[in-house]
Amino acid sequence: MQLAGSSAIVVGGAGGLGEATVRRLHAAGAHVVIADLADDKGKQLESELGVRYMRTDATSEESVMAAIAAAESAGPLRLSVDAHGGPAGGGRLVAKDGSPLDLNDFTTTIENYLTAVFNVMRLTAAAMAKSEPIDGGRGVVINTASVAGYEGQIGQLPYAAAKGGVIAMTLVAARDLSPLGIRVVTIAPGTFLTPAYGMAAEDLEAYWGPQVPFPKRMGRPSEYGQLVVSIVENDYLNGEVIRLDGGIRFPPK
Repeated sequence: MQLAGSSAIVVGGAGGLGEATVRRLHAAGAHVVIADLADDKGKQLESELGVRYMRTDATSEESVMAAIAAAESAGPLRLSVDAHGGPAGGGRLVAKDGSPLDLNDFTTTIENYLTAVFNVMRLTAAAMAKSEPIDGGRGVVINTASVAGYEGQIGQLPYAAAKGGVIAMTLVAARDLSPLGIRVVTIAPGTFLTPAYGMAAEDLEAYWGPQVPFPKRMGRPSEYGQLVVSIVENDYLNGEVIRLDGGIRFPPK
């Protein structure tokens, strides 16, 4: 699939991984819509790049549909990239004081990191299904999991469950959408240097860098964006989860 002239939506496009993706897609000639809740950053990118920003709640059908409509106003939707974040609960399943992990923390994390991904995927895929195929293909859906979906650490149970769910949806969704010519691929990032950590870059690098086999550093958001473009351009990538992690495997804690 060619990016030039295609319409694309990036959910979480104002965040670290999302912004890098927006920049890559825009440079490749795609008509990009940033779907996010970060108004200041989204509007700044809109002004800088000439892309479209739409305030979007990934858990809301109405909100996502509005973002899709904005993308379709520039042409048929061919690409959806979901890299949004949100609140994530955590803690041991049973705390040292004997109290169980809070149910609301678990359900909120699942809502933000799994249900919202499903919501975006089903709505963007339905929009792609209406377009005319190009060489048999109608579009690509790219979701974001995490290596925590494979090796969740102590205290990460809600987040690991949500990301594991995204991983599990990948092949099934690809099979569901194959008759429509829509591919589904998931990226599972390792430790990436983004504002989501809320810590100084040098502190993060000092902690995580030595734990990565090679290269001994955190991932760069531009490397995520680069992989998105590679997935789009390689029509034989489908139904796969790609770890982008420098070979890191999370220890228990």
